[in-house]
Amino acid sequence: MNLVIHDLSEQEWQKVADKYNGWEVISDDGSIKPCVGCFGCWVKTPGECVIKDKYNRMGALIHHADEVVVITRYSYGCFSSFVKNVFDRSIGWVLPFFEKVNGEMHHKTRYPEEKPITFIFRAESFTEEDKEKAKVYVEAVCRNFRGIIKDLRFENESVGVKAEPTHNESKGGEIEPTHSGKTVLLNGSMRGDKANSLKFLNYLNARLDGKAEVINLSKYMSKQDELIKILLSAETIVFGMPLYVDGVPGHVLRIMEMMEREESVPKRIYVVSNMGFYESVQLKNLMSQVKTWSEACGYEYGGGVAIGAGEMLNMFVDSKSSGKGPGKNVTNGLDELASRIMSTKGAGDIYADCNGFPRSLYMMAANSGWPRDAKKNGLKKKDLLRQL
Repeated sequence: MNLVIHDLSEQEWQKVADKYNGWEVISDDGSIKPCVGCFGCWVKTPGECVIKDKYNRMGALIHHADEVVVITRYSYGCFSSFVKNVFDRSIGWVLPFFEKVNGEMHHKTRYPEEKPITFIFRAESFTEEDKEKAKVYVEAVCRNFRGIIKDLRFENESVGVKAEPTHNESKGGEIEPTHSGKTVLLNGSMRGDKANSLKFLNYLNARLDGKAEVINLSKYMSKQDELIKILLSAETIVFGMPLYVDGVPGHVLRIMEMMEREESVPKRIYVVSNMGFYESVQLKNLMSQVKTWSEACGYEYGGGVAIGAGEMLNMFVDSKSSGKGPGKNVTNGLDELASRIMSTKGAGDIYADCNGFPRSLYMMAANSGWPRDAKKNGLKKKDLLRQL
């Protein structure tokens, strides 16, 4: 079985469909749901997403494919929001357990393989910088998923992010730009009120005199145009989000694509991102994607805070732990970001690692936690290793 994942319109697909006759095809019919970050594909239904739609067995599909081809619009150094969402939903391809690979934390493989993947990026044109960003990104994806880049191609076509949107996305120019002067902190995690991202944003907001509006993206999934209107009217936006497959989560990326299609007042953009990996440097692609998007929209990028070991450090981010303990680097970074926002200044990204807590202990604690979580769902440790 061969597999092609694409975001082409039906008309565009028909031009190349003959090349993939007999292949398994994953395309955008408007039904895909975003990854909710519940870890169910690891501790409830190992290897399979708990959301039951046609994308819930993506990890197994990739595993069983002899050849995988990914055809995607170029979006800020990454995949398009749909293709990114497909990869977000494929995380069950790997195991929850961590190991060290070339000095970095990564997930252990569920299947003993290194899958060759061809990546085809499409845009109206590419600069050498665009190509380098895409290359760095797919290298990170393959490093984490244990894939191999069989081929990386760039095709110049009239299909950039401003191309005609599909399904229920805004076509652009339909929302009258206004100016509320607000600062909006957008929690991009689908965990909503339970998200680590929200905790970091709340800490930041407390240092903004509580005057910013904190919004959960999860509450606007069925009314995205309403969210776009709020964001377009804001003067300052702080994106808070977890790392999904080495970049911006697909559902956040879609909001960004929709915003670029609309006229807007000038803005300052900041970002607070966190992840389960220990090394904050692994967030560099996500930070770069937000910066690239800001430039594409004509916004001012003010930098952000990249937080490693976020699943643990969220417990050490409060007024009592500020400036000390394992969360010292995070609280210091968020304090600095708050100062930038209040003074309307920008600077480079801040990479905040765990303070004084060894990576080896962090990995040991994380790896021992997965079997405990699985036990709550009636599973044994060996069940987590299931192959589909």
